Order: sequence, then structure tokens, then C-alpha cells
Amino acid sequence: KAKNDKIDAHKIAVLLRGGMLPQASVYPAEMRATRDLLRRRMHLMRKRAELLAHIQNTTSQYNLPEIGKKIAYKANRDGVAERFPEPAVQKSIEVDLALIDYDDELLRDVELPILKAATQHDATTLYLLQTVPGIGTILSLVLLYELYDITRFPRVQEFASYGRLVKCAKASNGKRAGSSGTKIGNAHLKWAFSEAAVLCLRENPAGQKLLVRLEKTHGKGKALTILAHKLSRAVYDMLKRKIAFDMHRFLSDEGRGVGEPDASLDTQGMNLIETTRNHASITASLNASERLGHDP
Repeated sequence: KAKNDKIDAHKIAVLLRGGMLPQASVYPAEMRATRDLLRRRMHLMRKRAELLAHIQNTTSQYNLPEIGKKIAYKANRDGVAERFPEPAVQKSIEVDLALIDYDDELLRDVELPILKAATQHDATTLYLLQTVPGIGTILSLVLLYELYDITRFPRVQEFASYGRLVKCAKASNGKRAGSSGTKIGNAHLKWAFSEAAVLCLRENPAGQKLLVRLEKTHGKGKALTILAHKLSRAVYDMLKRKIAFDMHRFLSDEGRGVGEPDASLDTQGMNLIETTRNHASITASLNASERLGHDP
């Protein structure tokens, strides 16, 4: 729609001149096509995963023993359709396998130009992202094209909020009434950091020990979410400083705002809960001094 109301336009201009309207970040035009192609690749990958799941579910449906191999690899797909006694079921599985083979070719053709374009757009950020345990080629590409510029986030809290890694609080006049807005933010960043949190635990004893400690404190349901949040904060810090991932520093920073929702932080990044506690302690000390007859 075309907006031509002069009164509304004047009010918007006044607000913009006074700095009351934050300007949105404009995605670079030279990177949009590659980002859209990468998102299309994710769509193809999900369709491929549905085909693989259908084969596994059909195996369970007919009470057959497990395949025992990862059929995601082409070398392990020989003889899968012949395991089913019914000809119609065999044909259904053959269709799934044929589509998987075709998807593999499509994915290879799509990934190659994306990787070439990424090395031209920002090779340094792509390399730094791959130093994080659990972030490989595909996840680093997703993070690169969904972030594109880490400097557009003044604080790490805003970055975590954009990635859907914190809860949005419903608060008014200092009173909080639950949370909402779970769909606000970038769904692709949420997926990437969630996948990285799971992959980070593979062949990583230090990461597994960290997950055990988080499970004891927050429960199994929240442990992986907190780990994904912690990884996002580490990625923000390393991209800001242009340094590689440091596992020792990542583990030593445990507990510093891990799992802290944005709603509990003020505009300067200070913890409002701790600030309230400190204020209450000071007030109690002053009241005690007055009762004892001492000057504060």
C-alpha cells in the first residue's frame, strides 16, 4: 500500500528527527541472493530427512529388524528395499531411495556456489565460526549469512534475543506477568545454535561435563537450551574481538549470565535482580543504623 497521509508523515519525521524511531538494519543487497539460496538448501535438506524417516518408520511398521546402518550414506542403501516382503512396500521404499539420491546431487550442486560466494563475502568470519566445536561448514554458512554484521548488535543481550535464545517477558510498571513473543527473532539462528549445542558434545569430554553440571542445576529440559545460549554469547564475543574460539575461556565463564533472560537486564546490561538485592541490603543497613542511633 502507498502511504500519502501528510499528518502521519509529519509525525513520523518528527519522531525520527528526535531519535525516537530506531532505524532497522538493511541486509546487504550483494548477499541476499546467496542467503536465499542457503535457506532453499535447508528446505531441501528437511525434505531429505523426511524421506529417511519414512524408511525407518516403515521398517518399524512391518516389525522388521533395524537396518543397523546409517542409510544417509549412499553406500549403506543397497538391499534396503528388498528387506520388505510386499512388492508395493518395496516400490514405495525404492521411490524414497531414488528421491534421496536425487536430493544428494541437488545439495552438492547448491552447496558449492554458496561456499564460493561465502569466501568472497567474508572469509575471516567463516573461518572463525568453524573454530567453534560443533560448528562445521553448513552451520558456519548459516550463521554468516543470518548475522552478516555482528556490529549491528550493540550488546550481547540483543544478539541472544535476536536468535530466539532468551524469553521475552511481559512486564509493566515493574511487574512481570509471564513471557510471550517466542516467535520474535530469527528462526534460522535458533536452529543453528541448537544444532551446534548438540554437535558440540560429540567427542568433547569438557563439553559433556559442562552439560552434566547444567542438568544438575537446571534440569535436562533446559540444559541444552542454556548451552546454546552460552555458545551464542561466545560467538558474539569472538566475532567482536576477531579471535578464534577458546574452550578454556568458554568453560571458565560458566555462570556469568548463563540462561539470563533479557528482561532481567537493564539498558546497560546490569542484572536488575542483583541491583534490587543490593538496594534492599543498603536500605536495611540504613534502617538498622537509625534504630541504633548511628549516623548512616
